Amino acid sequence: MKRLTLLRHAKSDWDDPVARDFDRPLNRRGEKAALLMGQFAAKRKMQFDLLVASPAVRVVQTLETFFEGYGETLDARWDRRIYLASSPTLFDVVRDFPDSADHVLMAGHNPGFEELILDLVPDDGASPLREDVEVKFPTASIAVMDLAIDQWAQAGENSATLVSFTRPRDLDPALGPGTR
Repeated sequence: MKRLTLLRHAKSDWDDPVARDFDRPLNRRGEKAALLMGQFAAKRKMQFDLLVASPAVRVVQTLETFFEGYGETLDARWDRRIYLASSPTLFDVVRDFPDSADHVLMAGHNPGFEELILDLVPDDGASPLREDVEVKFPTASIAVMDLAIDQWAQAGENSATLVSFTRPRDLDPALGPGTR
């Protein structure tokens, strides 16, 4: 059994005049959400063997703030493939995880993360959480999936169970849609 936790980067600052999307930083709301999600992960006693993340600025800042709330820091394995990746590319990233890691935290972007969840978790009506993800996988959300596999190379479509899906607004309604 392997466990994959996906953390989407927190809300970024579209008003910041950066030249490249890759360099876009978080806004204040994003910082608040990332801190809250780190505190949530600590309260849930989530433990990770490995962190694999997109090197985009907004992901780096999300992780810095997340770990402030989590109370512990993990060294990241930066993987440029995650930046704006599609589900097939993300599957390649997952299949490359070392088998010594049983619980991996992967931090990155949508729409790829949402697509990956929808590909991993069967669309058989048995998972109301999957239906919630299908509606939207918002910024700073965390999805935890268990994969009935022994090696990461075995990860494939319909191989996971969505154990939990938590959005910042689930913990603080002020972080919901339409709020600043």
